[in-house]
Amino acid sequence: MDLFSNTDTQNLLPYDGALTYYGQIMSLSQANNFLSHLLAEVPWKNDEVVIYGKHIVTKRQIAWYADELATYTYSNTEKMALPWSPTLLSLKSMVEDITAKSFNSCLLNLYHNGEEGMSWHSDDEKKLGKNTAIASLSFGAERKFVFKHKKTKEKVELLLPNGSLLLMHGETQSHWLHSLPVSKKVKLPRVNLTFRTIISATT
Repeated sequence: MDLFSNTDTQNLLPYDGALTYYGQIMSLSQANNFLSHLLAEVPWKNDEVVIYGKHIVTKRQIAWYADELATYTYSNTEKMALPWSPTLLSLKSMVEDITAKSFNSCLLNLYHNGEEGMSWHSDDEKKLGKNTAIASLSFGAERKFVFKHKKTKEKVELLLPNGSLLLMHGETQSHWLHSLPVSKKVKLPRVNLTFRTIISATT
């Protein structure tokens, strides 16, 4: 299913989950301004993951912020949260107002160009709880984002342009995988903010 041109706030998944796309929630100048601040202010670090017992350092860079100095574990590696910056608090407030959801943490991803992407996965870590809501805010290069049902293998694709907002909620993480495919045509960076709610963040 191709949803490149769909900007309605209806559920974009055919079943087993909820996917709400709000389109571009700010002007191009605002989005570019936020992108510049994020690239300059965030202490980006290469991500480290353990897959099938092998330690891998990714070209993609990350940062994690939260209400409290908590730890967050995914791909068998532990991350320590940073305190919110004024820029991120502004974006968090904007996202919460639009989605009517509350978030206490944010994982940021920096893809330097289209040769960096993300393989199939679900954000289903225990600390996120069951049927969690995750808001994805994108800046910079427009990239394709793809969902694939875990059983039927049906796919849903959409493009995420500069300043666009996507909300994954309901049973999405239980039934769907998602990925950011690589694209050699993309030469510019993309910064993606995924606002999340960590359960018992102090434990």
